[in-house]
Amino acid sequence: MKIICIGRNYAKHAEELNNPIPEEPVVFLKPDTALLLKKHPFFIPEHSNDVHHEIEVVVKINRLGKHIEPRFAHKYYNEIGLGIDFTARDVQAKCKEKGLPWEKAKAFDGSAAVSRFFSLDTLEKEINDVNFHLDINGKTVQTGHTANMLFSVDEIISHVSKYFTLKTGDLIFTGTPAGVGRVEREDLLELFLENERVFYFNVK
Repeated sequence: MKIICIGRNYAKHAEELNNPIPEEPVVFLKPDTALLLKKHPFFIPEHSNDVHHEIEVVVKINRLGKHIEPRFAHKYYNEIGLGIDFTARDVQAKCKEKGLPWEKAKAFDGSAAVSRFFSLDTLEKEINDVNFHLDINGKTVQTGHTANMLFSVDEIISHVSKYFTLKTGDLIFTGTPAGVGRVEREDLLELFLENERVFYFNVK
């Protein structure tokens, strides 16, 4: 199982970090050890003093695929969930300065928190019309809508499948909207899909 992540997929998020708007999807990977175990808190890693939350819609791949055309991409998923792509922002900044990969900042253990999954049919929503938000300690800090993605889910799947064979169970984090920020110990994170709380956990 692969965890495939898309960076800078919302223009306002790219702007808040002073990053250029990408011309094609920015792709990076997390190992399966990055998954936060269910009913476990997120532990801030010792190697960072500035870990940020990034809420994202997560798509679960349901069949094997390679070189998928955008018009067929919808056949490769029928479930979505929400996730947090935790980012050690201080470590990421050092990596960027040296032109190094981001794995230490993005792929550490527990850095991918993922909710349960829901079929789009059950939600009665199209993939390009999904609302989601993140509350921390009862305050909404990030709000997103999939229509605002720079690259749609189908475009992402097509692009990624040029380079990696997609397999059943692979997860795609589709990018975060603006509003990312630092998490602190004892924070309570609550993830909402269409105003229904679907996942929550504490920071330690």
